[in-house]
Amino acid sequence: MQRLSGLDASFLYLETSSQPMHVCSAIELDTSTMPGGYSFDKLREAMAERIKAMPEFREKLADNPLNLDHPVWVDDENFHIDRHLHRIGLPAPGGRAEMAEVCGHIASLPLDRRRPLWEMWVIEGVAGTDCHHAGRVGVFTKVHHACVDGVTGANLLSQLCTTEADAPPPEPVDGVGGGSGWQIAAGGLFRFASRPLQLANVVPGTVAGVVSTALRALEGQTMARPFKAPRTVFNASISGRRNIAYAQLDLEDVKTVRGRFGVKVNDVVMALVSGVLRQYLAERDALPDSSLVASVPVSVHGKSDRQGRNQVSAMFSDLHSHIADPADRLRAIADANSIAKQHSSAIGATLLQDWTQFAAPAVFGVAMRVYAKTSLTESFPVHNLVVSNVPGPQVPLYMLGCEVKAMYPLGPIFHGSGLNITVMSLNGKLNIGLISCPELLPDLWEMADEFAVAMEELLATRP
Repeated sequence: MQRLSGLDASFLYLETSSQPMHVCSAIELDTSTMPGGYSFDKLREAMAERIKAMPEFREKLADNPLNLDHPVWVDDENFHIDRHLHRIGLPAPGGRAEMAEVCGHIASLPLDRRRPLWEMWVIEGVAGTDCHHAGRVGVFTKVHHACVDGVTGANLLSQLCTTEADAPPPEPVDGVGGGSGWQIAAGGLFRFASRPLQLANVVPGTVAGVVSTALRALEGQTMARPFKAPRTVFNASISGRRNIAYAQLDLEDVKTVRGRFGVKVNDVVMALVSGVLRQYLAERDALPDSSLVASVPVSVHGKSDRQGRNQVSAMFSDLHSHIADPADRLRAIADANSIAKQHSSAIGATLLQDWTQFAAPAVFGVAMRVYAKTSLTESFPVHNLVVSNVPGPQVPLYMLGCEVKAMYPLGPIFHGSGLNITVMSLNGKLNIGLISCPELLPDLWEMADEFAVAMEELLATRP
């Protein structure tokens, strides 16, 4: 068995009926590349072979009432792929509106914690304006955030993908094994007893981070602070329903703007998001006078020796959405991102991971329910939205023999922050996934379609 880290487990504790904590991906596949032609049965067979090398997809949660620590992963001895891989048909005419409606409904359904925490839905009958090829299918994946972060999720998907359509499956990999209830409880007791020592190790780093932040504040060199975000229409309590939209841009256009202004790709991505939100809110006479604030996950893979599948920290970034000129806005965002990264590094890569080791399920659950049911979600949003940028390979990919034409990542949304925009670069394209709650943003496609406009605006801008 393998015990969850505090950060992994926190996504279990944060989950409610209206706030499911899975990450999703909407994928467009060209089936004409599948050796011997496409059929669902052949795809299912290829998936079953690849899962033999993906133990994370064969492991489920286990716990014990006497366990004083976080749950564990154990092998699911009754694993069967048909409980996770599903096949459905898209309603006519099979365009992006129908695809998004089906995917939004799937995204709203919680995962069954009695089984490995993932699902894959193969969606046939794809057509429409953005999918001219008759041999297209859609694939919608769901994996619980307790299992993956952006990097580990991309790594798992990469195990389903190859650079050749007929690549052989990898060698099987053993799972974590089993664990009895008493083993889970005994291991939990040992870890619980060692918490005072862990706390003693965490406090000095926390104090150093506080001192560093105070000194940076005196110099005006801190990232945006939480709870300073202005209220918008998507900063309120969310329902359990989800709607999605997506956009695709040429990565070369992003690189053109990057080179022209001497900034980073991520700065251009943030400027695109800022421009889209500025236009969307201004058209509805709802643009705040102060800057929107994005929470940005930061990967600490390779920078941390901590255990766990989620190896992330977070920083708060000003989007400078109140600046009208796109060139000035991009430069301000680049400066803010540079300061935020330096501040985040000064705080320490493992601080979030260390403190979540002490997370108690009851505390998380009660705090989230209180926050969701009070006016705090609207009056004091922690941040306006989550913006995540995941780099992907810049070569053609084949998923179970089918060429990947697009892969739109979709992260979770939270009470008080009902919009998530996640971006993945893949084979010369920038794939942008948007997910929200239809009660807050019923016209999400209008926001998604603004990305092409924002890209043209940046391309037309000179330093």
